[in-house]
Amino acid sequence: MINIQGVKFHNGTREELLPDFASDFPYIATCAELDKYKEQFAPWHWHKAVELFYIKSGALEYSTPEGKIRFPAGSGGMVNSNVLHMTNPVSQTEKTIQLLHIFDPSLLSGVQGSRIEQKYITPIVSVPQVEIIPLFPDDPAQERILKQIVEAFQLSSQEFGYEIRLREALSQIWLMIFEQFQLIQDKNKKYNKNNDKIKLMMIYIHEHYSEKISIPELSAAAFLSERECFRVFRDCLHMTPVDYIQSYRLQMACQMLARSQESITTISHTCGLGSSSYFGKVFRETMHCTPSEYRSKWQNSDT
Repeated sequence: MINIQGVKFHNGTREELLPDFASDFPYIATCAELDKYKEQFAPWHWHKAVELFYIKSGALEYSTPEGKIRFPAGSGGMVNSNVLHMTNPVSQTEKTIQLLHIFDPSLLSGVQGSRIEQKYITPIVSVPQVEIIPLFPDDPAQERILKQIVEAFQLSSQEFGYEIRLREALSQIWLMIFEQFQLIQDKNKKYNKNNDKIKLMMIYIHEHYSEKISIPELSAAAFLSERECFRVFRDCLHMTPVDYIQSYRLQMACQMLARSQESITTISHTCGLGSSSYFGKVFRETMHCTPSEYRSKWQNSDT
């Protein structure tokens, strides 16, 4: 199992770059320690792989364009393929640990177009309006799924037949989740095309965050009017475009402060945050410490 202390991305996008995700066995097991993330949360991202997760300790809030779901310790769920999501620890003092199975659905379905893919995989992953399938232990059927998710983490990659045993375990979990999917599926619910639009605008911001970004330029990146741009950000991310731009710039500033020796002034300009005095002001308001204090914390830390 890989210990994760932050989210990395493919260049210029919010698609997560998954470590050690091999094409011949597209699966990784990770342990995410949210208190060790430099941003103290997992920022907006997506991945083609599906995500089975279990909250080992603490409590975690998942946000998607459709809203928020809070998961206490002992609960879990599945994030569907290509769903935009972010996670926040509910408490900043309690240690939050999340265990995740992340895998491409092809691991279970085999060759493209197989009967397994058509009957059991595609009906879920082709329904993007089903963003998260939550699982809580107070429901007996969901409790059984959670138990199997946890047990699958006990399989050792050093054991003979590990890959086959793991695929068998994930297949059993998938079948049980498929039954839950059939119970919650809303056939009348239509796919929200705003999800595609927000991804285009997020990509534009990630490619140009060091520059001055105007709302007309951002809107044009997704072929929207300025009014529609504001609406899509509000509906999907529950914030304004300006708020998201500043949030992303601060994320980049946090990474630079933690990993480089560049001056505060250089970092503020590189991240598009202007003067060092303005940078210090907005940084303190968000991170509750100065840029220098933040740098000292992370560069002097074993984490």
